[in-house]
Amino acid sequence: MLIRKTHLSGDSIPSSQITPLEVFQTGRTRMGRRSFLAQGGAVAAGAALAGMLPSRAFADDTKLETIPGKFQATDPQTPFSKATTYNNFYEFGTSKDDPAKNAHTLHTRPWTVKVDGLVKKPLTVNIDDLIHYRPLESRVYRHRCVEAWSMVIPWDGYSLSEFINFCEPLPSAKYVQFISKVDARQMPELPTEFNWPYTEGLRMDEAMHPLTMLTFGCYGQVLPNQNGAPVRVVLPWKWGYKSAKSIVQFHFTKDEPSTLWNQIEPTEYGFYSNVNPDGGHRIPQQTERRLDGGFPHVLKTQMFNGYGDQVASLYAGMDLKRYY
Repeated sequence: MLIRKTHLSGDSIPSSQITPLEVFQTGRTRMGRRSFLAQGGAVAAGAALAGMLPSRAFADDTKLETIPGKFQATDPQTPFSKATTYNNFYEFGTSKDDPAKNAHTLHTRPWTVKVDGLVKKPLTVNIDDLIHYRPLESRVYRHRCVEAWSMVIPWDGYSLSEFINFCEPLPSAKYVQFISKVDARQMPELPTEFNWPYTEGLRMDEAMHPLTMLTFGCYGQVLPNQNGAPVRVVLPWKWGYKSAKSIVQFHFTKDEPSTLWNQIEPTEYGFYSNVNPDGGHRIPQQTERRLDGGFPHVLKTQMFNGYGDQVASLYAGMDLKRYY
């Protein structure tokens, strides 16, 4: 069995954190790999006390083992072929078909994610350890983009709050910023007119909401490069550009963080970017073109993309045309 260290000190793994042989054998023979990981709470807790994440390795290059998630949109799902060929990922080109053609140049291993800022546990973690920190859920979410198209996609991951709780933000941390990878060698189509890297952010209560998903796969397999491999966030009640892709850093801060699209056009791309058909964009947003298995059909856009029952309380008393 391969054991990788995620702690940067180089200390050996304490014996208290080593899984007993009988537990390992029971996990392999009776529960299966994903259930075994879910039952490893005591081991994970011991690792957390030492300031590290439990190390796990991929058993398969593409498939992910998941459990059914709480959130399941019942709309017809967008076919995998459409969801992976009609994308926004400007680091690989600005046309919808550019990411699928160009993102093969992105190297997703090795990949590390840095956590810094106002947090009790600054660290750099290996992507595979992050993937296996919690059992992966399969959730079906609706998505809405400002170009007036929408999709329904089954995502694989877990609530971002799980990882944030592990990192223990300080009380002064009011926001978390997501910073995406930028590398002109791996992204030869990188538009030069933008101020890279891609940055996005959330207020802390938004980041901790159960709907906010730290995502590693879709349709039961690891994220294709064009969909934000190897790790992204998914925020189904916000415009699609808020769901940062190919993340390499989480930065906790007391101040509202800078976001790329807000820098480009602050009068249109506000920090909150909640789906709101009544305002916030120059482009008319009252309807959307749903991309599913047939010809795109037009639907009426819903406030918060239909997730108002879950998230409206986050914005109680706010003027959502002012704080768009």
